[in-house]
Amino acid sequence: MMIGVSSVQDVLENYKSSVYEKDVDQFLSTCAADVHIFDCWGNWECKGISSWRENVVMWFNSLSEDRNILKVIFDDVTIEENTNVAFVHCAVSFVAHSEESGEKLRQMTNRFTFGLKKVNESWVITHEHSSLPIDMHTGKGVFDLK
Repeated sequence: MMIGVSSVQDVLENYKSSVYEKDVDQFLSTCAADVHIFDCWGNWECKGISSWRENVVMWFNSLSEDRNILKVIFDDVTIEENTNVAFVHCAVSFVAHSEESGEKLRQMTNRFTFGLKKVNESWVITHEHSSLPIDMHTGKGVFDLK
């Protein structure tokens, strides 16, 4: 577990920086061992850190293979917290850039909800849910309403 994650905002900053660096261990350092993920891609859910690690490794490897840098931007962040539990909802934009040219290649925005708890004085993600609205005419996800 990452030491010194004393605020919920620190968890979000860790998410951003570890995706940018493609650092699996840093990314997972703010996840609980029994983390439960509802993601938009592939599997219906991931239960536990081992299952989530497999997905994150595949994600970061695909970014490296494509020679992409991914920047994460959190917008419309709402944080509600008490002493030991926190709830976050926000819009998360993933912006891919070419490693070589720096050119922006693509962007998508998901809706995210995080549930966190404090363990040994550090915040960890216990649940993460990402979603996209669905176009009722095509049945496909809408990737960027903002």
